[in-house]
Amino acid sequence: MFKKPIILLFSLILFSSGVNAPQTMYTVGAGSITFSSDAPLELIKATSNQLKGIFNSEKKEFAFTLNVNTFKGFNSPLQQEHFNENYLESNKYPRASFEGKIIEDVDLKRDGFFRIRAKGNLTVHGVTQERIIKCELTIKNKIVSVKSNFTVLLADHNITIPKVVHEKLASEIKLEVKAELIDK
Repeated sequence: MFKKPIILLFSLILFSSGVNAPQTMYTVGAGSITFSSDAPLELIKATSNQLKGIFNSEKKEFAFTLNVNTFKGFNSPLQQEHFNENYLESNKYPRASFEGKIIEDVDLKRDGFFRIRAKGNLTVHGVTQERIIKCELTIKNKIVSVKSNFTVLLADHNITIPKVVHEKLASEIKLEVKAELIDK
């Protein structure tokens, strides 16, 4: 079920990039997303190592996706169940994604460290918002390492917090994304 939408998304990027021009395509070799909710009464932290994605360095376009139910590391199994059933509704909205383009004009063919901004559409809980997210890119020996820290407001994605748990769940979630992209 998960592979077909990813293949379709990747195919659209590949075919829209132009058949005649040689492209440098990267895929996620290893990638993780960690979120933390630091509320007054509880810290909740979970990680998924199932980040998938593709990056076209010539056009500076990217598409990343993650199955929401792959997060692990909650304080309890019940907390993980509530995350998937009550808040992210992972049966109804199984994936989160971010797709767009790098804003800066940087030479991604050479080794180096770059601070860039990625502008695109972030989709969480079925709600898409345009975002500009700061990232750090390190390129060495044709491997692109990406790191980003940013926040997501639950209200921006129609995720409601019941009054009874508002002291245990933050309204602003901190995210850390790490990915190693390898030349396809």
